[in-house]
Amino acid sequence: MSRVDLTGKKVLVTLPVSDAQREAFVSLVEGAGGKVAFILEPRVTDDDVSDVTVILGNVPARTLHAPDSLAWLQTSSAGYEHYLGKGTLAPATVLTNATGAYGQAVSEHMLASLLCLMKKLHLYRDNQHDAQWADEGPVTSLVGATVLVMGAGDIGTAFARLASALGAHVWGVRRRAAECHEPFERMLTLSEVHTALPQVDVVASVLPSSPETRFMANAEFLAAMRRGSYFVNAGRGDLVDSQALVEALESGQLAGAALDVTKPEPLPANHPLWKQENALITPHVAGFWHLQATRDNVVGIALRNLEAYLTGAPLHNVVTR
Repeated sequence: MSRVDLTGKKVLVTLPVSDAQREAFVSLVEGAGGKVAFILEPRVTDDDVSDVTVILGNVPARTLHAPDSLAWLQTSSAGYEHYLGKGTLAPATVLTNATGAYGQAVSEHMLASLLCLMKKLHLYRDNQHDAQWADEGPVTSLVGATVLVMGAGDIGTAFARLASALGAHVWGVRRRAAECHEPFERMLTLSEVHTALPQVDVVASVLPSSPETRFMANAEFLAAMRRGSYFVNAGRGDLVDSQALVEALESGQLAGAALDVTKPEPLPANHPLWKQENALITPHVAGFWHLQATRDNVVGIALRNLEAYLTGAPLHNVVTR
């Protein structure tokens, strides 16, 4: 393995780093002869990225114009579809993501949202605002429930562990056939999802956006679900036909839907989903930087990959383009 020489080259870090983490980045980059700049993502301009060799963290895709100087982009997110557009990255640019950083944060958010709906805590919160002491009636439980997790990677597996620990039977879904692993009791493919829908009490998706998944949760999909079941989406908003979801909630086909992602984002103020009593909507905040562990995970991945890059070792989480 040959070491990388960064003499005369620049590295841009857009991650929210601590003083100790900043020093670690500086030590690695300057040790290879390069210079490092720290600019948080919202402030990054075209000029900031025009001549950099490495970017650690997300930058607005509009600032990239397939620069030949950019050898490697390490995203701060698990998602990377914004960088796949034509003319965004040069063919030779290596793209890696932060898969493995968000399991704890997103899975805990999903579980909290689901339990909120199942125990009708959202209704009691509404009642509290109106100073109403009212019993909202029967609730449901994850004990003995069957949960279908669409996307059995890091986040999906973390959520499956939480649901299983509360007594649920958890089935996983992968795009392609894969062996079943704990805590999943069954592993399905995307093509098998429709046959499973009538058998489950919860559908929870963390699928990324792709031609296969866009508007997969349409009227037919929702009608195939068991009446009175729950739907959770923390993957991508374009999985869902939102009008079909509104109708499924209004008809009682679904007992509730917890959405951390929507299409579009932000969700317009006049969108009918806002008015659904049995919907719980959060503004794409399950991951991001809200949990300190997530920050540390993302920065840790970037530092480990930077060290690998500089020593010529294989990078982790390489995206095939």
